[in-house]
Amino acid sequence: MHNSMRSLFIDCNHQLAPVFARVHRTDDPPIDVNTQSFRTEDLPRLLDGYAIAIDDHSAMPTSIVAQCRSLKHIVFLGTGAASYMNLAELKEFGITVHTIRGYGDTAVAEHTIALMFAAARDVAKMDRTLRAGTWKPLEGTQLLGKTLGIIGLGGIGREVARIAKGIGMEVIGWNRTPHADITVPLVGIDDLLARSDVVSLNLTLGEETRNFLNAERIARMKKGAIFVNTARGALLDENALIAALKAGHIAHAGLDVFQTEPLPANHALTQIDNVTITAHSAFRTLEASMTLLRRAIDIVKTINI
Repeated sequence: MHNSMRSLFIDCNHQLAPVFARVHRTDDPPIDVNTQSFRTEDLPRLLDGYAIAIDDHSAMPTSIVAQCRSLKHIVFLGTGAASYMNLAELKEFGITVHTIRGYGDTAVAEHTIALMFAAARDVAKMDRTLRAGTWKPLEGTQLLGKTLGIIGLGGIGREVARIAKGIGMEVIGWNRTPHADITVPLVGIDDLLARSDVVSLNLTLGEETRNFLNAERIARMKKGAIFVNTARGALLDENALIAALKAGHIAHAGLDVFQTEPLPANHALTQIDNVTITAHSAFRTLEASMTLLRRAIDIVKTINI
């Protein structure tokens, strides 16, 4: 193995820095780490002399990356590289983008279930009310025997199904393609929306899934259903969701992702009581981060061979 290709982890935050130190082994290629904040236009200076960039969630626009003369590979920490860079344009400049899938399926699934329970029992609303000095017990929804409809049965959707079956829910699913390892009864999307007491969105975002839950499909959901999204905000019509929540057609939503992130202060979703929101954190567990960074280092290793 030759280590002529220098590597830089360009945006290692303070949460990831100790995890990276923990998983990087002595027999791994050396990888420099930048923990300082930078502006996008600083990238050519930062990456001067580096062939490989590990990128957590920093934008890498083609016009700027084109000025990074030595760069040949970008290892993106996750699946959604397309939201941060133009893969086709970078390929024209001879830059290969590597993405990492499946590192946090259990983490995201557990957060999905956490949001489902929080929505069913109004956890966040009672927390807010109690902190404000008012004792107001609220009646929740029991999930045993209720139907959970999972849209998208990849690794995360299958993990959500496994946990939901464990708490006694009836699980049905919709997937674009039938897989041999799907153990959930597959139904049509309209059927799923009409039957489900809880709907969990676990699709990958692509051109064919963008705005998948449009206003028409949201209207087909069972009245009083709970909706959970830990996938991507662009998979649905956010305004239609807000209208359905205000009308009480959807009883409660648990959302980890939004069309605009970070979610702007005073956004409509922050003003509605029957929404529980978290800051795109479903994948953030120590175990998932260790797997993610280890796999990033392994990609750097294969490039260096």
